[in-house]
Amino acid sequence: MTTTPSAKATAASALPSRHAALLLIVLGSLVISTAMGLRHGFGLFMEPMSSDFGWGRGVFAFALALQNLVWGLSQPFTGALADRFGAARVIVISGALYAVGLLMMGLANSALGMTLSAGILIGLGLSGTTFSVILGAVGRAVSPEKRSMAMGIVSAAGSFGQFAMLPGTLGLLEWLGWSAALLAMGAIAALMIPFGAFLRDTPSPRGATDLTLKDALNEAAGQKGFWMLCLGFFVCGFQVVFIAVHLPGYLFDNGLPVEVGSTVLALVGLFNIFGTYLAGWLGGFISKPRLLSWLYIIRGAVIAAFVFMPLSTFSTYLFGIAIGLLWLSTVPLTNGIVASVFGVRHLSMLGGIVFLFHQLGSFMGVWLGGYLYDLTGHYNTVWQIAILLSVVAAALHWFISEAPLERQTRLIGIK
Repeated sequence: MTTTPSAKATAASALPSRHAALLLIVLGSLVISTAMGLRHGFGLFMEPMSSDFGWGRGVFAFALALQNLVWGLSQPFTGALADRFGAARVIVISGALYAVGLLMMGLANSALGMTLSAGILIGLGLSGTTFSVILGAVGRAVSPEKRSMAMGIVSAAGSFGQFAMLPGTLGLLEWLGWSAALLAMGAIAALMIPFGAFLRDTPSPRGATDLTLKDALNEAAGQKGFWMLCLGFFVCGFQVVFIAVHLPGYLFDNGLPVEVGSTVLALVGLFNIFGTYLAGWLGGFISKPRLLSWLYIIRGAVIAAFVFMPLSTFSTYLFGIAIGLLWLSTVPLTNGIVASVFGVRHLSMLGGIVFLFHQLGSFMGVWLGGYLYDLTGHYNTVWQIAILLSVVAAALHWFISEAPLERQTRLIGIK
């Protein structure tokens, strides 16, 4: 679709003021840092909960795998609601579900209780307090030339939450025990409710040539690059959630103290701040698909070096630094491609569909890790799968175009 000067002026006038956009970015960053920071520490609870109840690691792993699946399956719907009614209402409701889920997880004493709390409620809560909903609001609030950097800033805030809250989670766990620690985390999660209530996100006004929701879905479904982006994000989910949940157990099995596991996850969060911001900044003037290809190749090389070299505390910390630089750097680039190709009118919903594939990968990574560990007693096979998938993702992204689609004047898809 050719954009006329008057259309550009109308689009610019529809953007919030600079002050309003900055406030949205700050509040959105607080929400996403809280949601991601709390979630990043769930792996620390696998060993104490499994030991207390006599579960195999498969029970805990299945609950978190279901969490990622529910998160992904509900994400297109929460994204569509945010596109239609604004992100604030979605964040408030989802924040409440997240807090209740943590409280119930702290009181859980059965596999069913873990499934309902850690799996379903927290999964629903995450769908409305993380990337697709908040980055959709940011994409609507800033101009296209600043969009990639703004998404990088908010994504980096999620990384900061992982770094800042993980030591606190470990401290609560050691001080209070796993049950009371989860109750305290539920109280922290409740802070997302007022953050969301004060966030002012105005959905993009409908224009005469805007795509309807149905047409937007049909348009995306007809684009090969959209499905390649989805498959690439599947790989990202598989890798990062497998590492986040199972790395502490992997290190413990190899004789390293539990403090090393928490420290390396904190390093992931710390260096992810820099990596995510840098990726968002670079995406403003370098091809986002090519950047993603290189990110996946380097990620595969880092995982291979960690797995096949002798394991030590030092090598583990190096791995945390290196993988942290690559951890969520895919997020602003992936969402930026969606915004560049399809526009921002249905960004949260379309980004939610891409994120669904991320969560399908997350489900496979965390569940397969627990299943194969219980079956074989080690994680070697899953590490090898993660390395191979890096190569697949790099190849997929190399052939994706981020050029905006040319649309017909009516709502019937693309030329």
